[in-house]
Amino acid sequence: MASTVLVVTALEDVTADLVIHALNEREVPVVRVDPADIGADLAFGFRLGEDDPLWAGRLTTPSREMDVREVAAVYYRRPTPYTTRFGHLPRQQQVFCEAEARHGLGGVLNALRMATYVNHPHAVARADFKPAQLQRLAVSGLRVPPTLITNEVDTARQFAADHGRIVCKTFRGLPRSEDAHAGAIWTQRVDPDSFDESLTVTAHLFQAEIPKRADVRITVVGHRVFAQQIITPDRALDWRRGDWDERSHSSIAVPPTIEASLHAYLKFFGLVFGCFDFALTEDGDDADDWWAIECNPNGQWGWLPDAADIAEAFADILSNNVRKETPGHGDAR
Repeated sequence: MASTVLVVTALEDVTADLVIHALNEREVPVVRVDPADIGADLAFGFRLGEDDPLWAGRLTTPSREMDVREVAAVYYRRPTPYTTRFGHLPRQQQVFCEAEARHGLGGVLNALRMATYVNHPHAVARADFKPAQLQRLAVSGLRVPPTLITNEVDTARQFAADHGRIVCKTFRGLPRSEDAHAGAIWTQRVDPDSFDESLTVTAHLFQAEIPKRADVRITVVGHRVFAQQIITPDRALDWRRGDWDERSHSSIAVPPTIEASLHAYLKFFGLVFGCFDFALTEDGDDADDWWAIECNPNGQWGWLPDAADIAEAFADILSNNVRKETPGHGDAR
């Protein structure tokens, strides 16, 4: 039985730090790597033999050396994109080196057959498309707001006429600007009278607005479910907007039918973990009060009041197949 948990993430990641702390408390050996460090700070040599069908070899950081066959579990968080590592190169070389690193180093790290992945990158990629999410949420038995994806002006106007107040959401987050500044586009109400031919340029996601009383973030890790009700002072359309210190959090019970649907959703995509967002129209006792908005297969949860309990749930899964040993452990670079 292997003895090490591999944490694949960026250097600064509070969420991963919480999981590593929980593993350290259990004296589970941890090696932390960011694949974008490839070079002097991250070296490797992997082999397949004629009589050996599994990858073997060493992965070396400035503070650790690890045999990939010692990896019992992989916590795949949010590693730095390879584009950052090769951004200084001319475009053709950049694209080539990025692809080679992703398919070579990343290819091996994604193919450790004896390891438990939370979550496997391929499963994350499959579950990362919002149209697939919404369809599977609905197929899993959850209420989903009436939704339209379009680039047609007349179709969008008709959708608004059919459903009254509608909101617009993005499919992905706003990329960094050329000066490296990050931004956000919040969920917002839209006036169909403002629609014009600029709508045809790209795809847009519209939904009927749900008259919510609160929001709920549900974090599912394996069989464990953690639900926090989120209320903003002004009942904001998007709870992420505004002063986070003014939000209130409280635990809330999830109806059994909703919980069963969440587990069915994760099973379909091959996920061990997911962060689900819901709009709540009443007190939440009735399953009809719960409207599924999305599931982030690699979501943040370190800011939640029950983050320590969530970290323990991750540690339970990641350490399940670990062989206890006496050598040193800890957060490694």
